[in-house]
Amino acid sequence: MTATGVEMKRGRLLLRPALLVLLGGLVCAGGSAAETNDAMALLRKIAAASRQLNYAGTFVYQHGRQVETSRIAHWVDANGEQERLETLDGPSREIIRTNENVTCYLPENKVVLITKRHGRQFPSLLPVDLAGIAENYTVRKLETERVAGAECQSVALEPKDNLRYGHRFCAEVGTGLLLRARTYNDMNEMIESFAFTQLLLGNSVTRDMLKSRYAAQSKDWRVDRSALDRGDATGDSGWVMKNPLPGFRKVTEMRRAIAGRSSISHLVYSDGLAAISVFIEPMPKSPPAAGPLAYQGSVNIYVRPQAEQMLTVVGETPAKTVRQVADSLVPREH
Repeated sequence: MTATGVEMKRGRLLLRPALLVLLGGLVCAGGSAAETNDAMALLRKIAAASRQLNYAGTFVYQHGRQVETSRIAHWVDANGEQERLETLDGPSREIIRTNENVTCYLPENKVVLITKRHGRQFPSLLPVDLAGIAENYTVRKLETERVAGAECQSVALEPKDNLRYGHRFCAEVGTGLLLRARTYNDMNEMIESFAFTQLLLGNSVTRDMLKSRYAAQSKDWRVDRSALDRGDATGDSGWVMKNPLPGFRKVTEMRRAIAGRSSISHLVYSDGLAAISVFIEPMPKSPPAAGPLAYQGSVNIYVRPQAEQMLTVVGETPAKTVRQVADSLVPREH
């Protein structure tokens, strides 16, 4: 549903690399462990807040010159999580989520999509398990700011290599709810941003805010359940990476049945924050051209034919990382 931190190297071109290493060790030695622990504690608070709090508001997603506005309401009770997400510009779309079950209403097409939750969406961008974050990113707290009229604490995640993006999160100081998330490339340029512009918390949120706008009028709409997974979570794809990516580990390997198509092998690699999905399927009659297929914000896609198979790699990473995965995948030797 995530830029490399080389900016710390700029402005030091007069120093020799060996001297940089020595100076870096001296400068960074003091207090770094305590500061990292403090910043990681904030990340854990952010990860929990979006799942445990009642909140409602309007947020803006920006990538390049594209701006999209959405309204969200989130409710938690003894039965778990409920959420309503509605787009406010462009084609109308409403998403109702109850725990992992998702219903998407598309009024212009008079279609109801039934599926399961996939990936993470703002403000639930951080995983529950933050293992691997400190290994792959330098995490540090920054200044406090104001977002949507609330004071928030900023925290930076600066990647330790050029395989991943950099991030800056800003969380409401009291609750830890993520109010703003920005992603940066290796030139320290912002490539996408999520930010609340209006927010309600706690008792200001009511269950009426989660009521669907379209549920009552959609009884005669076409219901599409084809996106529901029918996968073997233990399925062996028969593919491996000959040159594994540093810091990334395989977290999912399964075979998925998709209506009207042959079964697809699906692998997911993660560094604890960024995820890279690999889809392997028989070569279609009209395959797309090999190479970069598309990108939106921080997501890049790369397609590569391999024998009679087509590999599609989708990653919340720089384009070079996605291509590196695609070029490294090979059938397992028996």
